[in-house]
Amino acid sequence: MYPVAKVGRKSNQTKGTFKRIIVGKWNGTSNTLPDSRVIKPFSVLCTSEEKPAAMLQNPVYVESFIVFIIVLSVHAVIWNTFSWCTLALAVQAYYVQHKWDRLLKSGNAVFQYRTADSSGLLPASVVLPLIGIVLKERWATVGNVQFERFCIVCSAAGMAIALFISLLGLGLTKPLPTNTSIVYGFATCAIMYALKHTLSVSEVIEILEVLLIFVYLSLIILYIMPRSFTPGEVMLFLSGLSIVTNQLIKRCLTFGDSRYDPLASFLLVIVVGTALLGLVFTILYCFVDSNTWVSSLIFHVTTVIFGSGTMALWFYRLTRNHLFAWLLNFLTSTRTRMYLLSYWVTLAFLAALIVFHQNCKQSSGSKEYKASTAMRKSFHIVIVATYIPGLIYDRPLLYVAAVVCFAAFVVLEYIRHFRIKPLGMMLSPMLATFLDERDSGPLILTHIYLLLGLTLPVWLFPGVFAPLSVFPGEVALAPYAGVLAVGIGDAMASVIGSTVGEVRWPGTKKTFEGTATSIFAQIIAVALILIFDKTVSLNGSYTWIVGSIVIVSLLETYTNQIDNLLLPLYLFLMLMV
Repeated sequence: MYPVAKVGRKSNQTKGTFKRIIVGKWNGTSNTLPDSRVIKPFSVLCTSEEKPAAMLQNPVYVESFIVFIIVLSVHAVIWNTFSWCTLALAVQAYYVQHKWDRLLKSGNAVFQYRTADSSGLLPASVVLPLIGIVLKERWATVGNVQFERFCIVCSAAGMAIALFISLLGLGLTKPLPTNTSIVYGFATCAIMYALKHTLSVSEVIEILEVLLIFVYLSLIILYIMPRSFTPGEVMLFLSGLSIVTNQLIKRCLTFGDSRYDPLASFLLVIVVGTALLGLVFTILYCFVDSNTWVSSLIFHVTTVIFGSGTMALWFYRLTRNHLFAWLLNFLTSTRTRMYLLSYWVTLAFLAALIVFHQNCKQSSGSKEYKASTAMRKSFHIVIVATYIPGLIYDRPLLYVAAVVCFAAFVVLEYIRHFRIKPLGMMLSPMLATFLDERDSGPLILTHIYLLLGLTLPVWLFPGVFAPLSVFPGEVALAPYAGVLAVGIGDAMASVIGSTVGEVRWPGTKKTFEGTATSIFAQIIAVALILIFDKTVSLNGSYTWIVGSIVIVSLLETYTNQIDNLLLPLYLFLMLMV
């Protein structure tokens, strides 16, 4: 038995009050309770002055506080019908996030998620709606109604997915949390009431389609990739994939002689095609041993047929262009593109040399070798050197090249995971040298996250599909969000913090020196971008730019989610405001 006892009078601050606490086994001989058996609640352990200090020791609270600052900052500039929806979404996500945290710690979350201090529900819930709201305002200034409505649908779809994940967490929590359920109910009603007067029937159907695709993808991904994501990372990753998949299906089923933009169509076809290819191989190798030459031959033949057949037909259906002919003509159309491609091939060769050099160290050492932080962050230098010339001289080329690199990285990961001959067994030890604690699942995703972190601002920026002159000079800095937040900021924070950092932020392993260096390095990078990229001009918005860099750098300090994905998106939406 574990009886409940009353605690006597405490100090003068709590005089006259009685607390009920859960105690250990009753000793049976005395009315006093052993101190070692008493489990005191937070309100007993901390006085009113100690509670804020204790909250600062918890990174989850500080991360939530930073996210709320970003939400309020965006809506201080942009206020419309969706602002109330985003605020209500953020409040309910904050409460439900703690329920998800308990589910993960107790092991009652049905699927196996990546071990982390937080589920990451709040930062993942608001990022897609915020991006949709910001991009909607930008397309409204241009006068493009089609893209404006698409951004509204994306924002509403992000809210629907976030509410679904919250509902799932509440349903799994036993007993049902009454107060959190009430907050969730009020937030859901407010969002549905606001969206009812904004969305058309066809847009509501499209949102439901995205939600349905998200549910099916979640079941598949979480089953075949256990311990690879937190709930927030699943929501962030699969929300984008669901929207892209729905857009491809919608455009392929459109009748008539409509022709879509080749750049956007190329992105849709390649992303969905590589994801579908992974699903096909996962099902196939459940019944066939992948570690044979026959299975490897099937893999290579299937990949070639799928790429040159199915994906090429999709692209032709959307653009009336032959995929490989269009791609070859696009890549070789100007001399600048030829120079950039040659430069990028040289950098890719340099990155391969770094990997082989580290692999030789691992082979020669008697113990398991892990690359140092400085060595792992050297890839950030290479990728920054890759992206900045593309952003300055030819953004459409960078857009297409990033899609090709993404497909290549995913296919190489399929080869490594399924141990496809002849490269499968070689890739595993080479990439294992650069693993971090977040690669706890069956797949190695660190390099893919890094590529996506720098690429997503380029893919999302409206300037690729509209003249740069229609956007203000400070907004032209938004495509550099990935370069600033991940390529420069995160790399400098890790290197400086791990080498000379001494003063740690409360409750984290991150250091004050690393964060300060990250902020100053990003500010210096912005100054250099202003010099070399004539399309960027701050126009007096220095305070907003510096404030955005500072707040995103603080988010990097306290978040335990995949920062390579999260930070560029938050900095992108702040710069787009």
